[in-house]
Order: sequence, then C-alpha cells, then structure tokens
Amino acid sequence: MSSAAPTPPIGRTVQSDIYRPGISGQRPVVPIGADALEAAAAAALSAEAFAYIAGAAGAERTMAANRAAFSAWQLWPRPLRDVAERDLSIDLFGRRSTPLLLAPLGVMEMAHPDADLAVARAAAALGIPVTLSNQASFPMEAVAAAAPTGSCFFQPHWSASDALHAPLLRPAEESGCEAIVVTLDTHLLGWRTRDLELAYLPFTRGLGIAQYTSDPVFAELVRERVRKSVAGELPVSLPPRMTAKTVQAGISIARKGAPLTGTGTRESLRSPLPRAAVETFLDVFSTPSLTWADLAKARQWTSLPIILKGIVHPDDAERAVDDGLDGVWVSNHGGRQIDQSVPTVAVLPEIVERVAGRVPVILDSGVRGGADALIALALGATAVAIGRPYAYGLGIAGEAGVAAVLRHVLAELDLSLGLAGATSMREVGPHLVRAVRR
Repeated sequence: MSSAAPTPPIGRTVQSDIYRPGISGQRPVVPIGADALEAAAAAALSAEAFAYIAGAAGAERTMAANRAAFSAWQLWPRPLRDVAERDLSIDLFGRRSTPLLLAPLGVMEMAHPDADLAVARAAAALGIPVTLSNQASFPMEAVAAAAPTGSCFFQPHWSASDALHAPLLRPAEESGCEAIVVTLDTHLLGWRTRDLELAYLPFTRGLGIAQYTSDPVFAELVRERVRKSVAGELPVSLPPRMTAKTVQAGISIARKGAPLTGTGTRESLRSPLPRAAVETFLDVFSTPSLTWADLAKARQWTSLPIILKGIVHPDDAERAVDDGLDGVWVSNHGGRQIDQSVPTVAVLPEIVERVAGRVPVILDSGVRGGADALIALALGATAVAIGRPYAYGLGIAGEAGVAAVLRHVLAELDLSLGLAGATSMREVGPHLVRAVRR
C-alpha cells in the first residue's frame, strides 16, 4: 500500500490556490504586492481609518527609513540543495509557532466591525500568535472565545494608574494569553500628522477602549470622575460646537460606553458615564513618568513571561535582560511615535549581539513581506511581527482578507527560505544575507 504524498509546503500551496482560479480569469481579491495592498485599503477604508492605520509621525521619515533599511541587506541564494520539504516552525515561550507574529494594533473596528475577532480567527487557523492590543475593540475574553485554539500575547500600555494593571493583566492569564508585551514607547503620544490634519483621534469617540469599559476597577474610576464633576471638583470644559459630526461622536461614545451603564445606546446617551469613560481613559492610558524602576512592579501583577516592546537601543536591550525580563521586542511603533528615529532592522544585529541568545528577540516596523521577514530572521531575530499589512487585509475583506495577507507573507517566507538553500528555521543565520556594498 503506497503512502500518501507529502503535503506541499505553504509556498507551493498558496501559489496553486492563486494560479488555478486564474485560468478562469479570477484574480486575488486581496492584492499581493505591498503597494497595491495599501492602495486597495485606501479605497476601502474611511479617510480617518486609513490615516490612523497608514500614517506615521511627523514627515513619516521613520516609516520610510524602516522600509529602506531592509534594502541595505540582500538574501544570498544557494541552489543545488534538497529543499523539497521545508519547516517554518520555531519554539517560542514553550510553544511551537510560526516565526511570524501579529503586532498589536488598536481600534481595528475602524477597519472592520469584527475587528480583533476576525484577526484572531484568521491567525489561529494558520498557527500565528496574535498580540492583542490594550486598545482592542473587543474584550480579551471575547477574543479568546472567538479563537480558542489560537496563541495570544497581551499588550498593555503602562497606565498612569497602578490600580488598573493587575485587573487588566489578570484576565489575560485567565483567557490563556502566553506572554505580556509591555509597550514602552507610547508614554507620550507621537506627533501623528495625518490624524492631526483630520483632527481625529478614535479614542475621543469611545473606540478602542473595550478592555477598560469591561473592567470593574476602571468603571469605579469613571464613577469617581462623575462624582467629582457633579461636586464641581473638576475643571469645566466648553462643550463642542453642535454639528452632525458632534451627534455622530456622541452616539459612538454612548454605544461604546454601554457596558458601564448596563443599558442600550438610547439610555446611555442620557448618562454621564460614557463621556466620563472617554475622559478617564485619556487621563490614565499611559504615563510619561515611566522608568526602569517601575518595571519591577510587573512581576507582582503577572506570572506570565514579560516582553519589553519599543526597544531600539542596544544598552536598553542588555539592561532588559540583566533585569530579568523574558524577551526584547525591537520596535519603533512602525514609525508612529517619533520622526527620524533609527530604523529597527538597522540596529537589530547589535541588539542580538548584546542579548546573546539569553531571551527571544522579536522585531517589527517595516516588515511588508516574507523576504523582509527572512532578512530579519537571518540577522538574529527569533520572530518577526507585521502590523499594517494585516490591517489592510481586514479593511479590504474582513477575516478572509487577514487570512489572505498572512498566507501571502508565509508563502513568500517559505519560498525565500528554500531558494536560499535552507529547509528550516534552524538553518537560518547571517550566512543567508549580505550587506549591500555602497
């Protein structure tokens, strides 16, 4: 009895899934190339949503530098090696995983109503860990229920209120999250030009605060704010000018604040709690006073591995390891926080050298495809995270759009691995790349 033919690696499978319908003239709904994908998302999304997802800080030079930095490296093909069978799996925090992760993106309801639920389902089907943002559109319990077989990390921003940390991290453990990704580089909100030009910040409409409105500690902070306001203990702000946009914002705030009132949107419109929730969130979601000394508190709040995200300096990476943190995430927030920042892949080799294999090193910012991912992995990254591409896929075609983008990235990674003469992540190293000679 003959054995079944081996399952083709994902690169060949995805190619076949695209080329076969092409015989009938059917082209992919979700574009393949990075530029075409972004253009399709721009056409599908509202101006505000596209600006928020696609935009970066200042003149957007950091975002451009992130992409350009990958061009400083070339993959080095090695033919005449048996690469018929290829394995993309890695070990990450005790679990077999792909080397591709999903970076945390907040307010995905701007791209699609199913938001984080769709993202989690698509990622779980492909074995890709998803990093759930603290500014997600659904509570983490709902996301976990939507993708019970998925792998999830949780990304909190360091709040100005220590009282919020344990209540936000406890559900992460209960929901099966496997690591905590503490984001360090949003202690101040970056000068995001596109958002400023539209005068649009989604949180002011109650979007992206579901983790907070579902938390009892935050709810008590909101009620205390209302009490102080009624007592005249808070400064009185001028009401916004009444326009159609004002009405839309009010309805959005009421709808997103309904968990605090326990009523529907109509009743929530009459309650001060939803508006107070927005103001409370804006006050507490981050703190500019965060220092290394504060990080020691995190061990009191969670037993999960702690990864520091927003590391771009080798000294900071080394200190993170020396201080007992469990992972380093090299990121400049996709260029969204500071203009003219150093690009992540440019500093990756030095950070990897300093970390010296003691903890995993994850990289994001500028990754647009599988070849980018392979370059970063060859330079020493344990895993690579993408952000904007899957958000674009979500905006174009919901869950199916996310799945398509992820399959495309994995397919290119798989094929690039084989064309470089390797068959597994264990064979990936600096020998696969060469610095461009200027």
